[in-house]
Order: sequence, then C-alpha cells, then structure tokens
Amino acid sequence: MSELQRVACQDGDVALTGLLARPHSAPRAAVLVFPTIMNPTQSVMDKAQDLAARGYLAMVADFYGKQPEDFDQSREFAMEIRQSPELYRQRLRASLKALAALDDAQGVPIGTIGFCMGGQAALELAREGAPLFAAVSFHGLLGTDMPAQPGKVSARILVCHGDADPMVPREQVVKFWEEMDAASANWHFHSYGGVKHGFTNPAPTQNPATGYDASADRQSWAAMYALFDEVLA
Repeated sequence: MSELQRVACQDGDVALTGLLARPHSAPRAAVLVFPTIMNPTQSVMDKAQDLAARGYLAMVADFYGKQPEDFDQSREFAMEIRQSPELYRQRLRASLKALAALDDAQGVPIGTIGFCMGGQAALELAREGAPLFAAVSFHGLLGTDMPAQPGKVSARILVCHGDADPMVPREQVVKFWEEMDAASANWHFHSYGGVKHGFTNPAPTQNPATGYDASADRQSWAAMYALFDEVLA
C-alpha cells in the first residue's frame, strides 16, 4: 500500500496534520477517521489503508497537533481540547473541513468513523447535524454534554460496542439509546458479549479494561462496510 500523505489542517492557531489514504481510482466516498486518545496509531492507520483499498478516500484526524508519549500524556492533551463541548467540536470540525476541501473529496459523500475517544468524536459530529452519510463508533464513549436535538441528526448511526467495556457501562448505553430515540435518529447498535474496550486494536496492552477480540473486530468492520453499501447504493 502507498504511504499515508500529510494534510495540513488548522483550528485557530493550532496546526494539525491529517494522514490521508487514497484509493487507486476515483473514491466512492470520503471517510474521516478519528483515532483513539493516543492520536494516530498503527492500528488506526491500518484501518484507513483498508478503507482506501476498498475504494474510499480516508483521512486520519489529528486531535492535538502533537503526539503523546504515553497514555498519561494523552489524557492531558485530551483535557486541553475538551475544556468545553463547543471547543471540542470546533477541533473536530477542523479535520472535517480539511477533508471536505480536498480535490478528491469534491462531489462525493462524506462519512466519519472513530475508535474509543474517536468513536465519541464521530458521534459528536453526527449529534450537531454535520452533513454526513454515516457515523460509526467502535468501542467509543457514548456520553455527551450536548445531546442531539430532535430532527438534527442526518447521518446514519452505527455503534459497535463491547458489552464488557467498563468505560461504557450499561447505564450509559441505555441513555444513548434514549437520546437517539428522542432525536429521531436512524441508529443501529451492535453489542458483543464478553468483549472489552479497544477490541479492534491487536497491539498488546497493560490496561485490564482493554482487550483485542478478533471476532468482534471482524464483525464490526464488516458491519460498517455493510452500512456504507446500504447508504451509498
């Protein structure tokens, strides 16, 4: 596969760098890929490459404009951009704007996906009514300080969730369902029994809350493509 190409993004005075995977022919659609709290990792970049191999223009977003050295630092960086819900969404919009401005993205639908914190980011853009054909969350956080309002969500929603994820307890799951129903959103929710947080990342981890699950990884990724096929058909 070709190397990911750097795309300059800007959020006010903060310079961000997206990582772009291009398909070999004209893209079927463009997909903004939000990474985990650790910002772009190999696992997420591999997912972007797979999207490109399937005909999608895929750009991995940059949350911080810098790369954390470890998980503790990533939490500090995340707190910086999440001082308020509006500042957080402003940062997310910067990457969406950069993707939408690319020549390759002109005239094609745009969707978004994300992993962990990135899953929440994808849902935040959908909640505010961004013009997306789909928003897909993989083991994403489901809470929000700005719930979706009735009639606001135009994106098709898919949430792929590990039922044994201690970071997203069932109370949060039910609250999300109720939020989506109240907003009259078109949503699907896939829950995988016994599966922890971070189930798409095969890299070893010392965090007992996380764990790779090959079956949930395959099934959730296939579900995303199935949704894309349905919407884009």
